[in-house]
Amino acid sequence: MIGECFVCRKHSGEIFVPGGALYQDDHIYISHSQIAEKEKVHYLGHLIIEPKRHVSDISELTDNEAKTIGLFITKVAKALIQTQGMEHIYTFVIGDAVPHVHVHVIGRYPGAPKEYWGTKVDEWPNAPKGGEMEISQLVDRMRTYISEKM
Repeated sequence: MIGECFVCRKHSGEIFVPGGALYQDDHIYISHSQIAEKEKVHYLGHLIIEPKRHVSDISELTDNEAKTIGLFITKVAKALIQTQGMEHIYTFVIGDAVPHVHVHVIGRYPGAPKEYWGTKVDEWPNAPKGGEMEISQLVDRMRTYISEKM
């Protein structure tokens, strides 16, 4: 299963990640969400936090993995607010499509109409979007912010 897992393949470098790892250690890997092949641009500010170990359900996390993920949810949220000017941060775990735990951390930009809040924030027509270059720049800003605050 691990050889077929999208997330594990991403961690091993088999799958391109715009901007690379924002942060990684023995327990977690953090990156910006990938651009699907059919898309040219992506919502800027959709981060993913994943355990490095292949874990298919959040109940299977070790205490250290859970603590590290929780700590970095807060760090990533602060970095989105400080570097991107987000006014609200959403976090959620769905886990239906990819059988490897991954926490979505997504910021909402000022001015987003209420009908686009929550899981629809990236559907707002005026939401900031970008390609590989813009994602890499965002990741660089966040990486610098997080490294200075650690």
